Amino acid sequence: MVFLWTKFLTDNSSEEMAKIKITQKRSVIGRSARQKATMDALGLRKMNASVEVEATPQVLGMVRKVNHLVEVVEL
Repeated sequence: MVFLWTKFLTDNSSEEMAKIKITQKRSVIGRSARQKATMDALGLRKMNASVEVEATPQVLGMVRKVNHLVEVVEL
């Protein structure tokens, strides 16, 4: 992973949230239903699909649960 988790969790400024790019690198075949649902909630439905989302604590928690399936880059 290319960024620090705590940077986003401790920064409570009123500025715009940082964005991250999440790319699905591994398949969800054979994974638990919970991991599949998390990937779907992130908007990742196909291999090598990418989404750009704000780095909120909720999104960072979802990424942490499926970090073995995705690649994350700070924008």
